[in-house]
Order: sequence, then structure tokens, then C-alpha cells
Amino acid sequence: MSTPATDLPLESLVATALSALELGRKERGGPLPNATPAEIEAAVDAALGGSVLPADGVGEEEALAELVRVTSAGAADPSDPACAGHLHCPPLDVAVAADLVASALNQSMDSWDQAPAATVLEQRVVTALGELSGLPDAAGVITTGGTASTYTALFLARDADAAPVRVYSSEIAHFSADRGAHMLGLGSVVKVGLDDQQRIDVAELARLLAEAPAGERPVVVATAGSTDFGSIDPLRDLAALVHAHGGWLHVDAAYGGGLLFSDTHRHLVDGIELADTVSLDLHKLGWQPAAAGVLLTRDPALFGPLARRAAYLNPLDDEDEGYTSLLGRSLRTTRRADVLKIAVTLRALGRTGLGAKVDHCLALAQYAAGAVKARPELELLCDPVLSTVVFRYVGAEGAATCEQNGRLRRSLLASGKAVVGRTEHEGLVRLKLTLLNPAATEADVDRVLDLVVEAGRVELAR
Repeated sequence: MSTPATDLPLESLVATALSALELGRKERGGPLPNATPAEIEAAVDAALGGSVLPADGVGEEEALAELVRVTSAGAADPSDPACAGHLHCPPLDVAVAADLVASALNQSMDSWDQAPAATVLEQRVVTALGELSGLPDAAGVITTGGTASTYTALFLARDADAAPVRVYSSEIAHFSADRGAHMLGLGSVVKVGLDDQQRIDVAELARLLAEAPAGERPVVVATAGSTDFGSIDPLRDLAALVHAHGGWLHVDAAYGGGLLFSDTHRHLVDGIELADTVSLDLHKLGWQPAAAGVLLTRDPALFGPLARRAAYLNPLDDEDEGYTSLLGRSLRTTRRADVLKIAVTLRALGRTGLGAKVDHCLALAQYAAGAVKARPELELLCDPVLSTVVFRYVGAEGAATCEQNGRLRRSLLASGKAVVGRTEHEGLVRLKLTLLNPAATEADVDRVLDLVVEAGRVELAR
């Protein structure tokens, strides 16, 4: 059998990919395919022609065209305003273009001689984001996201000195704090109750710290933007309390960190500059292709526990001559230049351009909350802080069940018309809109809520 042509020009392959991407989008026709899980599986298997690894390849053009088309047709499309289920943003085209270049160059950020310019670029981006966060002496690293950033922060806190560590977080802190503490052998995270604004109860934390064993160092994971409510812990009060006990404050601002771009809303994260470590996720309110996480430390010395010397990567004499290595900033060795898309976006839009997008999404959430209240068949849980709106379908008589809320959401998914999130609060299934699309309009919100009401009525009629 003849071997298919290989090594086609990148320009030609990109054109093929873009064409297949658009073909799949048209086939899908909405935010999600109108298909069951089994039908999606069958479509992928058909595109694979029975094998993902055939004895003889089918060629670059065919493989690319078919698999991009079927993936696009079977995608959840965050650029569609009706795709509002998760903290999953529509990436900016300029960031996508930069991400393609990062893949083409295939730099690795663990040593200068694998990524000379990108090494400088990452340092400049970290400095800029540190200054934006009120941490002018910050060091940092680009990570895969909030989970990796929080894990790394807990690692640095654990090894900062020899005293035993106990981790504290609110009841609604991201699960990555629990997972990180478990993986690092730090035991179970002490869960602190919430105040009436879904924030960590500072008075309860103060009592717990006062009762802690002598010599134990507290590490508190504060939340700046909870996944469901967008709630932001009182960061300034927490910093004063934690540091008075000789502890470490990590601020998980994976969601709320985008507020730093906004002149209107950045006051909501007042006190973030007092943290020891801060995590940001620019693949949320930064509109980057995943992954684009950032971990900042208030002082470069806090990265000390990660310092390693490998003769083949960062020999001391090279570093003394200015060949800087970032190996000691990351848990990873090989690490792609995700910084490029971030740097391009920051320079292209500037703080005010990104801030305007943040402001739009938060204003849209306020509108959505009002629109929920205006529909008697829906019940709003609480007013939004950021861009998430939590509610439930109750029906005209107020008697819709959790099971019916779960089914109506799945019916919307199966129809391909809307992606609505799901969570639970006080034992009840809740629905959720996560509004991260700066191109979405009030009419788009109304359309999604009308679909929810329509699907709810169908469920009640069953």
C-alpha cells in the first residue's frame, strides 16, 4: 500500500483545520450537538473508521479534516451565548492565534536554551500581573490552572519551615484545596462555616486558630470568587488574622482575579495584595484558551522549596552569566509557552479593554438575576457577586422537584439548545448560568431562561 503524503505545509493544514472547524460548527448548529451520549460516541467512532491507530495511516489532510469536523460538531461551544453552564470562556481570536504559534514553536520553559524569548516574556508577564495584584515584588509562574496553582501554593507553604501545617478553608472553597492537602500529606482540611454572604466566617476561623495546638502553622485558603456564588472572602481581615498567628494566606482568585482589570469592580478583591500566594486563571475572566493559570508569590524567596539544580538544564555558571532558568518555579519540567497568548492579549487589549469585558459580564449577571425574579416559575437563590446566577425552576405552583430540575437540564443538553449548569445548595438541586461571554446580550439571557421555563413545563406535564 502506498504511503499517504506527509509534511504538508503548516499554512495548508491550518486552512484544512479551519474549514473543518466551520463545517462541524454548522453541523452542530448551536451550543451543543442535538444528540445523546451514545450518538456522540458513534459519530466519533465513525470518523475514526474503526481504529484510532490503523496499520497504515490515512494521511494528514483526511485525518485532520475528519477528526476536527467530528470534534467541532460534537463540541460544547463557549462562544455561543446559550453555552452558560461552566467557568468556560470563549477564547479571544488573537489569543487562539498566539496559541497556535506557541504550539508551532514548541518551546519548553524549563531552561533558557529551550525558550530564550519566552523565558523573558514569562518574567515580564508575571511582573505585570504582580503589580496589577498589588504585589510589586512578586515572583510567579504560568500554570495549568487554579488546581495546579493551589497545589503548588500548599507545597510552598508546607516546606516554608519545619513547623507542622494545618490547612483551613471555607465550606465552599474549591475542592482543589482538599485534594492538594491530601496529596501533600497534610491531612483533612478544616472546614470553616460561612457568613450570610457565603463567605468564610472570620470569627469562627479566629476561634479555631486560637484553639489550635501550639507550634502549628495555619495555612488558610481564601476564596476570591466561589464557583457557584462568586462570593469573595474578606481578604483584608483574613490576612490580618492569619499573619497574627504566623500563618500563610493563599488567595484562590482563579475566578475573581479578573476583577483586577476593572476600575469599577476591583475593590471587591481589596486585600489580595496581603496574600502570600495568589492564583489567577486567565482562561476564565481573561478569555484565554486553556490552560492559562498563574501563581504569584509576594516574594521570590517563597519559591525556595522548588529550587533544584540539574546539570543538563540550569548549571550555575550559565545562570551567573544571565542564562536564566525557570525550572525552580514549577512542579513541571517540560512546560509549553502558554505565556505567549497571555502576553499578546494583555498588550492587545490593555487593562481597560479587558476591564470592559469584565464589567459587561458582571452587568449581564445582574440583568439575569432580575430576569429570573421576573419569571414566577423561577426562583433566584441570591443576588450575584460576579457572573454566576444560581436559581431553580419551581413551576407555577412552586412544587417542582429536584428530579424535575435535573431532568429539564438534561433535556436542554439533549436538544442542543442550551448548556445550563447544575449545583446543589441546602439539599436542593439548583440551576446555574455562568456568564463569561462578553458578546452575549440581555436578549440571549432571556432566550435561555425561556428555554428553561419551557423545559420545566414539559417536565411538570409528564
